[in-house]
Amino acid sequence: MSLRFIPPAAAFAVAMAALLPAYGAFPGTARAADFTVRNVEVPELKGVFGEVKSRTVVPARARIGGTVRAVSVSEGDSVKEGDEIALVVDDKNALSLNAADARIKELTSQLDNAKIELDRAQQLVARGVASQARLDTAKTQFDVATNQVTASQADRAVVLQRAREGAVIAPADGRVLTVPVTPGSVVLAGDEIARVASGPYYLRLSLPERHAASIREGGTVRIGERGISQDKAGSPATARPGRIVKVYPEISAGRVMADVEVNDLGNYFVNERTLVWVEIGKRAVLAVPAALIRTQHGIDYVTLATTDGPLDVPVILGERFAGDDGERVEILTGLKDGDVISAAGR
Repeated sequence: MSLRFIPPAAAFAVAMAALLPAYGAFPGTARAADFTVRNVEVPELKGVFGEVKSRTVVPARARIGGTVRAVSVSEGDSVKEGDEIALVVDDKNALSLNAADARIKELTSQLDNAKIELDRAQQLVARGVASQARLDTAKTQFDVATNQVTASQADRAVVLQRAREGAVIAPADGRVLTVPVTPGSVVLAGDEIARVASGPYYLRLSLPERHAASIREGGTVRIGERGISQDKAGSPATARPGRIVKVYPEISAGRVMADVEVNDLGNYFVNERTLVWVEIGKRAVLAVPAALIRTQHGIDYVTLATTDGPLDVPVILGERFAGDDGERVEILTGLKDGDVISAAGR
């Protein structure tokens, strides 16, 4: 095998090229891939519980008095506007309908007689054996009978409409919150049969009075996953955003109230609580990209680029948050402003 001669200058250049990616051009000089630790301002978040509320809750009321014959919904059911949710029956409606039918039959008979009398009078007047006054009287009686039949039919329609109004109708799309009646209950006209949360849904926050000046309309909050425990709710870094749409000007019992608008709350229970992080100010922290941290034997380390070469430094981690170039991790102890973290140490 033949060997090529490499000049000393070329051999030195190859050796330096192999060392530069690991330690930079000169000792203590940060490479482009290294990270310089700086103080950054991050929002100071306070975790509070928000209650899911419905913007509107409308009652479904009975339109007539009577006995609840059937209830078609229960708490938690979804309803559409116009759906029948209960049936109220008044037994007097059946009696009134029978009376109206009998009255119509009576007046129809009178109308038939009046029609016969009118026809007879017209024939007699035509032959000249009856006066015009008799014809006018017969015509008046016929008109009166006709109007009485019409009025009786209208009365019957009123009874039918009253019976149809026994159906309790859902006033809007939404979910049924409460049904305070059962079949067999006696109700009056206007009594509440059910309450329907028609939405839209929002979060109601209750914050301590000391944070009243820190929150504002239009501010961003972070809503955790469904659940009231920290394990289920997650962290602010993974929470979804929401927006404060209203801050109430009155403080009650040392608490300030605010409403938060957030999407996809329709599957929550009304008054269900969920964890929310609210920005109450800003604070300066030292933070590094999460990719530059490694854990060994339960201890977190970063690698500093020093004049003497890479140095592993143990650190204590704080909160995680989203940075401009990815996830950042707050460093509580172990670093200072201006330290340079070597990416090669990762």
